[in-house]
Amino acid sequence: MRSRYAAYVALNREWLLASWHPSTRPAQLDLDPAIKWLGLDVKDHRVIDDDHAEVEFVARFRTGGGRAQRLHERSRFVREGGRWYYVDGDIAC
Repeated sequence: MRSRYAAYVALNREWLLASWHPSTRPAQLDLDPAIKWLGLDVKDHRVIDDDHAEVEFVARFRTGGGRAQRLHERSRFVREGGRWYYVDGDIAC
């Protein structure tokens, strides 16, 4: 989770796509350089079994000169070949 957040901060499209599970990976990923990421707070993590886990996080960001906003998500990850991949997530309100 933290490496994916760092990739969003660095606009590292390649790492984001490589760490995304092929079953849900988009064909392309457009990152907005106007978004300034302000911080990541991992709220919870839950190991489901040896190869499945969930992470709840809040990421704060600002677009342009606007007000700070929050992205609150519970993300699902799967491990294949010893490597963790982001599958998908549910946005919390």
